Amino acid sequence: MIDRIALKRRLSGILPPMTTPFDAEGEVEYASIRGQVEFMLDAGVHGIVAGGSTGEGHTLSQDEFGAVMAATADVIGDRCAFVPGIIVNSTRSALRRAAALKDIRVDALQVTPVHYLFKPDGDETVEHFRVIAEETEFPIIIYNVIPWNYLPTQLLYRILREVPGVVGVKQSAGDFKTLSDLLVEAEPDTIILSGIDALLYPAFNLGVDGAITALLAAVPHATVRLWDLVQAGDKDGARDLHSRLLGLWNVLTIDNLPGCVKFIQNEQGCPLSLPRAPMTPPGDAQKNRILDALEKLGNHASKH
Repeated sequence: MIDRIALKRRLSGILPPMTTPFDAEGEVEYASIRGQVEFMLDAGVHGIVAGGSTGEGHTLSQDEFGAVMAATADVIGDRCAFVPGIIVNSTRSALRRAAALKDIRVDALQVTPVHYLFKPDGDETVEHFRVIAEETEFPIIIYNVIPWNYLPTQLLYRILREVPGVVGVKQSAGDFKTLSDLLVEAEPDTIILSGIDALLYPAFNLGVDGAITALLAAVPHATVRLWDLVQAGDKDGARDLHSRLLGLWNVLTIDNLPGCVKFIQNEQGCPLSLPRAPMTPPGDAQKNRILDALEKLGNHASKH
């Protein structure tokens, strides 16, 4: 039986989706995982997500997925919550990924709907999440971001109602309306997380339990600070920091977002890593825009 209230407390605040370090040949650099996790923990994050979209989890083989999750969990220990991400296209594949986690400490799974060409209907989607939750016994957070299979609010409510193992939703895709609806209509013990980078400040003010977005991985010190300012009721300080974070977000691009995040992390002392081909790192012009936005973020960004 899942203690949903305790889990809601544990999976709150700043939960950055760490990047997966790759070398120039696209091989995972497992030794670099420690430096990034310590960077996150030094910033005071409340949990860490691995294998999400910022972590290029969709590119990992089954063996790589298991090894990355084990290495990450080993560094984290019991210092914060740990949420592996599962981005696959079948119930069977999701179960295989979850099976690789049986010997490590996991607080919940972040699971996308299937997202290739064929879109399951509502009944099939409910069954997909029901089987994953029941057979793995891990709490499930739905990652609602896939354009081809974007789950409408009523279907989200249905899954939450009919599948006890689904404990929450990470609402992304820039859809603040659905995020707002979930906060009003979902049961009080449901975990509602924001995945909308440009709207962290208003989401925190609305009362989300926390966030999992690329900016949290890029500048964890600044986003922890934003969370703390909102919790303390410092509206002026929070709005100022929000505008600086928005300036950084506005110079990033979705198509190579993990590459941009890795560049920003490296600027703050994390080991240099590259995105996995065919994704490319930011070019010189984009790097200059990013560096300018980081300078404007000032001492809210960490420099080691």
